[in-house]
Amino acid sequence: MGTAENFVFRQNRKMRLGHTTGTCAAAATKAALTMLMTQDIVGNIKIMTPKGMELELMIEDPRLSDNDASCAVRKDGGDDTDCTHGTLIYSHVSLSEKGINIDGGQGVGRVTKNGLDQPVGNAAINRVPRKMISLSVQEVCEKHGYRKGVDIIISAPEGEELAKKTFNPRLGIVGGISIIGTSGIVEPMSEKAMVDTMRVEMNVQRLSGSRYFLIVPGNYGERFVSSSSDISDKDAIKCSNFIGEALDSSVELGAEGILLVGNIGKMVKVAGGIMNTHSRYADCRMEILTSCSLVAGIGNEDLIGIMGSSTTDDALDIIDSTGKIKETMDVMIGRIAFHLDNRVRGKIRTGAIVFSSKYGELCRTENAGELIGYLRR
Repeated sequence: MGTAENFVFRQNRKMRLGHTTGTCAAAATKAALTMLMTQDIVGNIKIMTPKGMELELMIEDPRLSDNDASCAVRKDGGDDTDCTHGTLIYSHVSLSEKGINIDGGQGVGRVTKNGLDQPVGNAAINRVPRKMISLSVQEVCEKHGYRKGVDIIISAPEGEELAKKTFNPRLGIVGGISIIGTSGIVEPMSEKAMVDTMRVEMNVQRLSGSRYFLIVPGNYGERFVSSSSDISDKDAIKCSNFIGEALDSSVELGAEGILLVGNIGKMVKVAGGIMNTHSRYADCRMEILTSCSLVAGIGNEDLIGIMGSSTTDDALDIIDSTGKIKETMDVMIGRIAFHLDNRVRGKIRTGAIVFSSKYGELCRTENAGELIGYLRR
């Protein structure tokens, strides 16, 4: 059965759920231990996820001897696939004198920095997957009356290569992917997963001594920072559309300041107090640019043109033709500064730099230079 019949609706689309690497690890462990206890190959295994959904997953590459057993479950991202979709997560189990001992093998990362789910030195197998694995082991042991220990090694043969496409190298997880998942289920377009990843990266930096965060919404911001002579992109944290969440997390983690560097396409929305910049929540780019242009003294005919523009660069062309691009950007950055400070209630320093792919840097808050200085130190 698996997850094939499990769906959610996102933006009026029926989308298939998947299962996490943590679910794969727990299911593979349950199947391998069952094989070892029964000395018989298992083709499918049922497992209950923390979300309360029972899955029946296919077992691949089963191997069995008198002393140990191993098998794999294939990661399924549903309709929200990432680089781990389709990879095999293996569990190798053997019997021991006592305890349920879980470790990572080939392709599972190892933690090297504080602030992550696991302590430094541990395999990057998070708490919920570890609990799922332990519960699966206990279930099989109770069923077969076994009262000694079990050693489990979770591996992902493709993990080291796949990890290069994840945040793991930035987070201080080396040698492979993480075994993760809090619900056991992959939900399409999971905003929580993206926010959680951002927050983990911020926490790692905070515990390493950083008091100020450099935040970029995405690749444009990262490229702009990397080309800048006065800011380093080494520690830039991507927040995607979740600017409000980045600000909230900065306060909660005890930071002293945040510098937000982004393309005008997203940053103009912040000038209107929009803190989730995804277009499905709000757009208003042209409305905000038009109002800023009005305050800057641009005439009606040009305002109509700005309002009718398809992109922010098109609107900037009109604004530039009036000779008032600086005045307009000054109005906009003032509103950005206001809304950033309002979101954090003045508890930390906030600043911003706004650029355009065509026009380069457009404006920055008055304290941006000071924040750059703090980031350098």
